[in-house]
Amino acid sequence: MRLTILGCCGSIPGPDAAASGYLVEAEGFRLGLDLGNGTLAQLQTVCDPFELDALVLSHLHPDHCADFSALTVLRRYHPAPPYDPRQRRLGVHAPSEAPGRLANAYAPHEAERRDTDLSDVFDFHTLSREPRRLGPFTVTPVPVAHPTESFGVRITHGDVTLAYTGDTGPCPELDELADGVDVLLSEASWTDGPDRPEALHLSGTQAGALAARAGAGRLLLTHLPPWADGDAILAEARAVFDGPVERVAQGAVYDL
Repeated sequence: MRLTILGCCGSIPGPDAAASGYLVEAEGFRLGLDLGNGTLAQLQTVCDPFELDALVLSHLHPDHCADFSALTVLRRYHPAPPYDPRQRRLGVHAPSEAPGRLANAYAPHEAERRDTDLSDVFDFHTLSREPRRLGPFTVTPVPVAHPTESFGVRITHGDVTLAYTGDTGPCPELDELADGVDVLLSEASWTDGPDRPEALHLSGTQAGALAARAGAGRLLLTHLPPWADGDAILAEARAVFDGPVERVAQGAVYDL
């Protein structure tokens, strides 16, 4: 299994830095995982976006799905696609409101919004707790705590499992998500302290503690806002998890 970081900024993109988006590959199958602001540009440096075999959206905040509109333009209007996108629709696995909300984001005005339906080039599937087989991967969604419907996902290939938290505050479901994984790709948006905002995201300490409780083999920190103190977040995680920990960087590639 190979993990490529298309973007790892949280809440908004940063200077020359895309928001949340990842590419997971095995046996020639390409699985997109979130597609936040700027990630479609980064994806094009790795592969032709028409080569995506499936896409999972953890939730529908723009920093995790904004470039879906750009992907729609590509799939609808590219003058010479490698195949007919209407005959080979891209499977999109996302929260229940995805078809409507993504159509709203794409439509340029109210009249078109009423008639917009993206199912001509996308095949939408609603996320639930049920595991699903996507190519060589078993993908298991786990609901997590966030103001909007939000999922973490476990992605297993062979005997290797990657868990991705998406965006979440502390919740019991995180232990289920991360239990025994080889790699935990965890958001870590804040440092602990009196000025920490409402707990809608994990701190470095909480991400590290989750990895320690779960017995994770490795912790990768992501979704750091441009204004965050990345070194402090990393130090917090290392203080409570004694396994390998690092902050991911855009363009980094991990062979798991």
